[in-house]
Amino acid sequence: MAVTSTPALELERVSRHFEGRAVLSGISLAIAPGQIVCLLGQSGCGKSTLLRIIAGVDRPDPGGCIRMDGVEVTGPGRFVQPEERRIGFMFQDFALFPHLSVAENLGFGLHRLPAAERRARVAEVAGRIGIQHLLDCHPHSLSGGEQQRVALARALAPRPAILLMDEPFSNLDQGLREKVRRDTIEALRRSGTTAIIVTHDPQEALAVADLIVLMRAGRIEQTGTPFQIYDHPQSVYAAEFMGPCNRLTGIWSEGRIRTPIGTFAAALDLPEGALAVACIRPQALSIGPDGQGISARVVAKTFTGESEQIDIMVHPLARPLRMHSHTRIPMAVGEKVSLQLNGAQIHVFADDGAGECPEDS
Repeated sequence: MAVTSTPALELERVSRHFEGRAVLSGISLAIAPGQIVCLLGQSGCGKSTLLRIIAGVDRPDPGGCIRMDGVEVTGPGRFVQPEERRIGFMFQDFALFPHLSVAENLGFGLHRLPAAERRARVAEVAGRIGIQHLLDCHPHSLSGGEQQRVALARALAPRPAILLMDEPFSNLDQGLREKVRRDTIEALRRSGTTAIIVTHDPQEALAVADLIVLMRAGRIEQTGTPFQIYDHPQSVYAAEFMGPCNRLTGIWSEGRIRTPIGTFAAALDLPEGALAVACIRPQALSIGPDGQGISARVVAKTFTGESEQIDIMVHPLARPLRMHSHTRIPMAVGEKVSLQLNGAQIHVFADDGAGECPEDS
């Protein structure tokens, strides 16, 4: 018989309303010890509110329940104060104390420990994060990446059961962001810390998470591993949010969606003649010389360094299809080509009548 551990964090039917507006609606979620979880979604979807409720700095509506290691911390008649929850919080702006040294910042949350034990703990966490050489410095003298590592070390110093991180890498430049993010995740995995990271960036979530929780308008749209949520989206919204898609509307007939560029099977229970939607990843498309597939024409090409983005017009579509290629495409703008499709990157859904997933502001 398989042995299952108690979840590090468990939420049941957590809701939150502000002035009659639902910000969170019936959130239920279980997080295993040591998991790195990304709460992913557009601004205003409720992910930061959920983080505050987990931390205990905001209270959910009556009726929901939150448990840590099987112990109820929020529920009917019970509310454990934030300082008693063993939860660490890493802020977007780092929130380091400018008048304190790095060592003093790291030791700030350890005031209950004897002085010698506090110094030992500061030295231990500084060594683990690799900032021993910064202990006598003050925050103003540090780079953005160094401040990020100090903030992480301070959050880990009290040995939190769960670390909450709200957009922790968004203030860093792109190149530095990727390095600091990689170093941070490695440190969390070495320490075995359960972490919940809020982000609006699907690429970041795919890169760091063991589990992605995609949120939409206060609800969970889909939960899964990065591979599951990208390769097997459960809705048009999830497919488009996790990466670029060409959306085609077609007619459902005999277990397939019929579109102007082909028919694609899917395991859907739809009535004959119903509208369905095919979401086609750009990498599902390829082109070759004219006469070897679906007749098309190149209408635009954009070189991005790692790949080439190519827009292809196919009659009778109203707008071009977009493809990505990591090899150089010799066809010029205006040239006739043939279009081929890789069905593994085509996802089919019932038409929910919604528009395309908007970009995050």
